[in-house]
Amino acid sequence: MAENSPTPQAVLDCLKRQVSPVTHRCSDSKIIRYGAFVGSVIESHSSLPRAMDYGRELIRLAADDGKSVASGTVILADTMSSCKGRFTREWHAPAGGVWGCMIHANTLLPQSRQFVSLAVGVACCEAVRESGGDEALLRWVNDLLVDGRKLAGFLIETYTERTHGEEFTLVGFGINVNNRAFPSELTDCAVSLAEILGKHSNLTEFTTLFLAKLAWCFGLLYHEEALELRGESFSGSAGRHMLLQRWLELSDTVGKKVVYGFDVMTAPQYRAEVLRVDEYGGLVLRLEDGFVKTEYSGEVRYIP
Repeated sequence: MAENSPTPQAVLDCLKRQVSPVTHRCSDSKIIRYGAFVGSVIESHSSLPRAMDYGRELIRLAADDGKSVASGTVILADTMSSCKGRFTREWHAPAGGVWGCMIHANTLLPQSRQFVSLAVGVACCEAVRESGGDEALLRWVNDLLVDGRKLAGFLIETYTERTHGEEFTLVGFGINVNNRAFPSELTDCAVSLAEILGKHSNLTEFTTLFLAKLAWCFGLLYHEEALELRGESFSGSAGRHMLLQRWLELSDTVGKKVVYGFDVMTAPQYRAEVLRVDEYGGLVLRLEDGFVKTEYSGEVRYIP
């Protein structure tokens, strides 16, 4: 049993206590119903090589048995020995952090899928801020920073099960909570919540809060998609997608000078200024020669 092992009921109870920071045109209960699948099943492990690989195996085994993995299944581990981020970059995952993934049966429209990375980022940032990390900010598209140091990262991968062709999204997350020691190469660029607060947090309570926030954000995602399908405007101010509005409130990316690349660490492509984020989460960039383009995938690093 993992140390950070909330129960599905605890996540649901926490979800019901959430209050949206954004004005919306529907009741909280509707958003709760949309997002209540998150954490409906929680698997906790003392150790795993990699949660997303384990998730794929769960999907395969269920399909072989003529079944389907419950959407919203969360896989947690106290430690992971082969944790990877984008482009197989190594992620340090010792005891004290929140490591894992959620399996999401992909029923979203293509335009809504653009918001999945924003949803997990908003969920984590809100959980960190409510736990005392008031300075946490989101960097497009999937990093959570405090004073320029990375506290959490997220990885979104799609997986199509071969037997029935069912498509899933694996939402991976790695959050430095109570782990304070980092490898030498990460000392200057990584930070944990414990370092920021000067004390440890209750890991089960933090994990419960994060999953409840994730459920709320997925509820917002499905709610906004339902409005779009009815031909109505989104619920945020000036008709903006409510989830995007909240992400912008928690991010400092707009206005920054950045280096962009699909793999920015090993293959940076160009320098640019971030002008805005478009209505579907795309990053609108003005290159050094004045050309303006929009990127929907890839990553950025801020230029000092």
